[in-house]
Amino acid sequence: MDDHQFALLLAHMKYSWQGFRKVRKGVKKRVVRHMQEIGCRDIDAYLQRISVDKAVRAECERVMTVSISRFFRDRQMWEILEARVLPDLVKRDGSAVRVWFAGCAGGEELYSFRILWENFVAGYKTAPQLTLIATDLNPANLERAKIGCYPGGSLREVDERFKASWFAQKKKNEYAIAPCLQEGISWQVHDLITDPPPGEAFDIVFMRNNLLTYFQAEMIQKSIERVAGALAPDGFLIIGAKEEMPEAGEVFFRQWDRCIYRKKGCQTLPQPLPIGC
Repeated sequence: MDDHQFALLLAHMKYSWQGFRKVRKGVKKRVVRHMQEIGCRDIDAYLQRISVDKAVRAECERVMTVSISRFFRDRQMWEILEARVLPDLVKRDGSAVRVWFAGCAGGEELYSFRILWENFVAGYKTAPQLTLIATDLNPANLERAKIGCYPGGSLREVDERFKASWFAQKKKNEYAIAPCLQEGISWQVHDLITDPPPGEAFDIVFMRNNLLTYFQAEMIQKSIERVAGALAPDGFLIIGAKEEMPEAGEVFFRQWDRCIYRKKGCQTLPQPLPIGC
């Protein structure tokens, strides 16, 4: 499959060329494999099958999902969470803090937050109950996240104190997260484009390096609206450090930091000093 053929597929699926440009080699290999499995010899036949067969289209969407992550990716964002966001959440009157990881991939981001949370609340006599919902379009990503084993390279930004406390080395280059971090997580297959949110009144939604990176603007608007509706009135939306909030999102969110947005109407926290992610 050459780039022209791949661009035709992206346009058909309403995906962004810019988002897939750097990762297209691996994605094209998976797509070609899928084409061979269903007997499509060329891109035209494949596009036709996608148009008429919902199951084939769903499988195409799954093989085109990109899962690139690591623990504490964009370290400064996590420092802002620890210093400014978590204190606010812990001090609230509510009995629970609800967090949705939309497009959780292999779970690195989810477990990064869990580690940060557990370390932070250890200094409090009482803390809100933490409710975590992790969703992804690809069931294989969810299964990998549930297992919780990772190569050493994905831990390169993990503080040594966290590595010693929350990871166990299984092989020369494989680490498993502490079993306690896996408790109480709701795992769900979910499509950000078509499915309603898996809950409401979330305090934080992590939506990093997926929807805003890989989809065209016309596909993003309704999803942004649904995510905004699922957030609590003073909730945070966290996107990727290299992603930009589209105009559709500016209706619902105000920028609180470079990659941290807050649902409009909240006045409880002052604007932070400008720290990049």
